[in-house]
Amino acid sequence: MNAPTSLQRFHVGPRLSEMAVHNGVAYLAGQVPDSLDKDIRGQTAEVLAMVDRLLAEAGSDKTRILMAQIFLADLADFDGMNAVWDAWVPAGHTPPRATVQALLANPGYRIEVVVTAATAG
Repeated sequence: MNAPTSLQRFHVGPRLSEMAVHNGVAYLAGQVPDSLDKDIRGQTAEVLAMVDRLLAEAGSDKTRILMAQIFLADLADFDGMNAVWDAWVPAGHTPPRATVQALLANPGYRIEVVVTAATAG
C-alpha cells in the first residue's frame, strides 16, 4: 500500500482556498486584483505580485511555474498585459500559457490568472 500523500490548503475560506499543495505541486486559485480602478498594467502587476506571494508560501517561485492561464475581460488589453508579464517572467523560464477573453465575475476585473507550479518539496 502506498504511503498517504500530504495535502495542504492555504487561506481557506467558505467558498475556496487560495492555494492547495499536493505531491510537490501548488495549485493556485484564480488571482484577481483588489484595485479595480487600475488599468490593465496596474491590475496585471498587482495579480502577479499575489502569485509571487502565494508561490513563496508554498516554497516555490515563478521559475517553477508549470502552467499559467490568463483570462482577460477585453482582448484589447492583451499587449498591455504582455508588457507586464514579459518584465515579470524570468528569461528561460517562460511557462506554457493560455490567454483567453472571458466574462469575469466582477465587471471591474480586467484580468484573472491561474497558476500551477512545482514546489521544492
